[in-house]
Amino acid sequence: MVSIQKEEQKNAWQTFKCSLHKQSSFSIIFMILLVAVVATVVISVSIGQVSIPFQQSFKILIHQLTGGQIGDDSELVNSMFADIIWQIRFPRVLLAMIVGAGLALCGVVMQASVQNPLADPYILGISSGGALGATFSIMLGFGAGGMLGEFGVATWAFIGALSAAALVLVLASIGGKTSSVKLVLAGTVINALCSASSNFIIYFAKNSEGIRSVSFWTMGSLSSAEWETLPLVSAVVIAAIVFFLFQSRVMNTMLMGEETAVTLGVNLNFYRRLYMVISSVVTGVLVSSCGIIGFVGLIIPHIVRSIVGSDHKRLVPTAILFGGLFMMWTDIFARTVIPNGEMPIGIVTSLFGAPVFMYILIRKSYGFGGR
Repeated sequence: MVSIQKEEQKNAWQTFKCSLHKQSSFSIIFMILLVAVVATVVISVSIGQVSIPFQQSFKILIHQLTGGQIGDDSELVNSMFADIIWQIRFPRVLLAMIVGAGLALCGVVMQASVQNPLADPYILGISSGGALGATFSIMLGFGAGGMLGEFGVATWAFIGALSAAALVLVLASIGGKTSSVKLVLAGTVINALCSASSNFIIYFAKNSEGIRSVSFWTMGSLSSAEWETLPLVSAVVIAAIVFFLFQSRVMNTMLMGEETAVTLGVNLNFYRRLYMVISSVVTGVLVSSCGIIGFVGLIIPHIVRSIVGSDHKRLVPTAILFGGLFMMWTDIFARTVIPNGEMPIGIVTSLFGAPVFMYILIRKSYGFGGR
């Protein structure tokens, strides 16, 4: 009896040490990512057609964000460099960070909701719906200058994205309970339908300038970043982040399957629909702001899962930071690789994302959901 108690105490102590080690490792990784994000912000606002020394960029940001000064920098904060950083580059950096965090978050949520490692924010056909809305706006003359002003294309893209998500949810609900398989199949159908409709409009519109605009928009860009466009996108993404930071228990249960969820008293059908609606709103806002940016919501959750594990209590916050960091660096590459030009950021994320995802698939030690 005494030996059994000693063995139980030993096992409990080993479990406690393992848990403590994991928490310590997560804290270190999280702090490294935080420092990397801050450093990347300074680097990003310094690089461009006009190069600005990192030290001066840091001083300008500190002054603009806090009102404080580091040394005698009164001339610096009123210089041309200050205008370039604060009016042009910093809003773009913030948008890149927000878009990356939002797409990564949606990828984590959707992979858990549909229990599919290939799920990403566009599994519901949201990207194709947004593209259809933007194509309709650009090719048929409902874009900028119309009743909705300069936000015409973004508004129609948002309407298209949400409409596609709503159709998927309706299709997946036909015949009873919504399941992960029905969601994936419904998303595939709506994705194909929206893509075909976009191509139909382009084929008959005979508008060469509009075709170029649609092509650039569907490849993704952060060039529309302005202080006026940031509040709405930021509010939606931050609200979603705060909500999902407290949903780790439910998302962990989702990975265990339907039977385990019933045993634990979790209504997966309700949470799956709720998560899909929130993810659709977030993705719709992001698509309407910067076009279609692929692979971020697919690869970031896998990369982070291979580092911190499948527990969503650690996975969600780490993916948010890593997604923002990844998007900022891809934006740096997109706007500096071509002299006096800019490459669509969707191309860059795909070029970087595909090899990384191939490497993850080849790794024998990695499995979705910790399996």
